[in-house]
Amino acid sequence: MQRLIQQFIDNRWVASHGSRCLPVLDPYRQWQIAEVTAGAPADVEAAVTAARRALPAWQALGGEARASYLEAFASALSERRETLMHLSSINNGKTLAEAAIDLDDAIACYRYYAGQARALEARQGRLVEHDVDGVAARIYEDPAGVVGLITPWNFPLVTSAWKIAPALAAGCTVVFKPSEVVPLPELALTEIALEIGLPPGVFNLVLGDGEGIGAPLCAHAGINKLSFTGSNAVGERVMQAAAEGSRGVSLELGGKSPILVLDDAEIDQAADWVMAGIYFNSGQICSATSRLIVHHSLAEPLYAALGQRIDALRLGDPLADDTDMGPMTSVRQRENVERYLAIATEEGLTAVRDARHRKLPAQGEFVAPTLYRDVPHDSRLWREEIFGPVLCARSVVSEEEAIELANDSDFGLAATVISGDTERARRVGRALRAGSVWFNSEQVVMPEASWGGFGRSSIGRELGPWGLSAYLEMKHLIGPA
Repeated sequence: MQRLIQQFIDNRWVASHGSRCLPVLDPYRQWQIAEVTAGAPADVEAAVTAARRALPAWQALGGEARASYLEAFASALSERRETLMHLSSINNGKTLAEAAIDLDDAIACYRYYAGQARALEARQGRLVEHDVDGVAARIYEDPAGVVGLITPWNFPLVTSAWKIAPALAAGCTVVFKPSEVVPLPELALTEIALEIGLPPGVFNLVLGDGEGIGAPLCAHAGINKLSFTGSNAVGERVMQAAAEGSRGVSLELGGKSPILVLDDAEIDQAADWVMAGIYFNSGQICSATSRLIVHHSLAEPLYAALGQRIDALRLGDPLADDTDMGPMTSVRQRENVERYLAIATEEGLTAVRDARHRKLPAQGEFVAPTLYRDVPHDSRLWREEIFGPVLCARSVVSEEEAIELANDSDFGLAATVISGDTERARRVGRALRAGSVWFNSEQVVMPEASWGGFGRSSIGRELGPWGLSAYLEMKHLIGPA
């Protein structure tokens, strides 16, 4: 069993000041595979000190040199792809196919922001078009400073790439806290930092939980910007901590995303896209399209098609090539989802498929892939993020009703529209309040397009040039032209 009681600070592994340790589990085999330090405020202090010391030289290095390091991160991840896929499956419970998508997304993200680092350098010092009486302004984009980055457990190496790559491209130095539930894949980043000769202090990884690392990191006066991905409850605490120092904050939080099946949709294609939108990664995805809104004329055949596909899902060992859906990532998450299934029973919801229709594997933190129909719009299962393989469906009589129901949510991260008419699907998608809307497509995430949402889903955006801007401050130098 691996024992991780050190922190990666200033390109060295140093003993943690934390006295507590946390178990790291394999959610399929249900045994402990490692233990990590819970961390301590003194660990954060050391990491922030190293990052502050490294900041001036890293900024001065320039975009071209920073881009070469980001390219090296991408190449090193690519070389480790198979190993990290297996490690992610063991620690997280996701299938090998899902882990492969994750690795490819992370690699693409580092390569994209290498290009953004070069573009940033090329546009530094550009003139504002208008000058007044011989006085002109030049625009510079400077790094925000030392950034604290906190990522969740559902997409290791992906959500970290979405933060680390643009932060480094911008010229920021990093104190990174991975999830204490799934820390093992992220440790590859420390190996890579040493392998590629990243300057000391530029990237610091601190292991621990919210008490030992998360809260002290958010409260530290030496942090200039915080970026957090996770639950709304914790995100609000991060924002409160940032407010005390008037520091910038980016939050990527929850979702309760709709998938609209219009009356001219093709049933089999719609069923495939619905399945991909909710049961990928066992439903543990913030953009999961967990609210199915279907025209009443297609509801019955669609429910039948979904039922057949749910029955065909193969639950089991995430390392097996023929597994379609792995377990929940933790006991805690399985119990959270099961609480919602108990609420469904209390509310008298009608199940098309639930645990009564499925024999679960003998081991693993599994929840049956579930579909409820005719779910009232005020049901807790309809309105609250469950973060599991639970799909709630309602039928509607018109396109207008579908749009109104889709937009009736506290969240607005993502949505999908399915129609036999591409232009109609695009038009309906334009009417939805969501940061990413797929039409006649599975969920495809690309580093060039922004990620984030409306309402309680986000503050700010990740990915694309907007993800880089999150780690930059605008500066104008004004003087003689």
